[in-house]
Amino acid sequence: MPAEVTRRTFSRAVVACLGAAAAGALPAAAQARRLTIGHTCITWGTFPNASNTLEPAMTDIASLGFAGFETFPQVLADLDARGELSGLLEKYKLPLIAGYVFPNVLDPGERKNALAEIVRLGTVVKKYGGRYLVIQAHNSVRKIPNYDFKEHRANIVASLNEYGKAVTDLGLGVGLHQHTGTAVDTEDQVYAVMEAVNTRYMKFAPDVGQLQKAGANAAKIVHDFREITTHMHLKDWSGWEHFGGYCPLGEGKVDIQAILGTMESANPTANIMVELDPSRKAPYTPLETAQISRKYLEKLGYTFARG
Repeated sequence: MPAEVTRRTFSRAVVACLGAAAAGALPAAAQARRLTIGHTCITWGTFPNASNTLEPAMTDIASLGFAGFETFPQVLADLDARGELSGLLEKYKLPLIAGYVFPNVLDPGERKNALAEIVRLGTVVKKYGGRYLVIQAHNSVRKIPNYDFKEHRANIVASLNEYGKAVTDLGLGVGLHQHTGTAVDTEDQVYAVMEAVNTRYMKFAPDVGQLQKAGANAAKIVHDFREITTHMHLKDWSGWEHFGGYCPLGEGKVDIQAILGTMESANPTANIMVELDPSRKAPYTPLETAQISRKYLEKLGYTFARG
């Protein structure tokens, strides 16, 4: 049996115990919390073509004392071109942590253009103090007949290696963000890619809610890649009818406590970004979802700057 499979099998067999230990240790009153918690802007409908939604997101995120925000760098570039971004950052005193991009990873013929766009957007993120670029393995597999991950793995890895080196050369951190319906989604795909990429450049930036949605145990995967997990979307999953099946922290199936315990021990400088997808006819406003998640984190001993 290949060494890679043996290691993975062993790791999955023991990590539940380790994760439980981390989870049990986290609530102890004497344990210092070193992680800082930010929030992404997507809950407020801030997509690449909706820069007018950034300020409402920043207003709520700042009011709750989160440590910073993440958004699509296309939004930042648009506001930068209009001369409005500096004023927003100054008004809300809310640091920019990261930008989120989704380049083509399957077609080698598109790699050069994708790389140029990544550098352009990464430069905007860095200009305004951001320190990280989250890379989704874009190419909706729903639109690819009979998508075969194994056939595309080599191109995915090669693309991520190039993109990771370019972003690192810009002076930003960078990690793969697995995502539902993309070229890297399931547990097996995550392991196959993250065990093949050059982790000197390309780290891991998971969405733990989406891992759970894909049928994985998010806490196990984070534990396995704990040393290279440098950014995270902290999202819960319940499978209900709102927010794409996601929910505020503490209301779903993701073992948030174990995940945070792992990160506190293994990589407390990682960017932890609370996230919840937007939803029509939502039972909570974006502000209320962030308030619920904050209260859950406070129960775990995390503190926030305001509110």
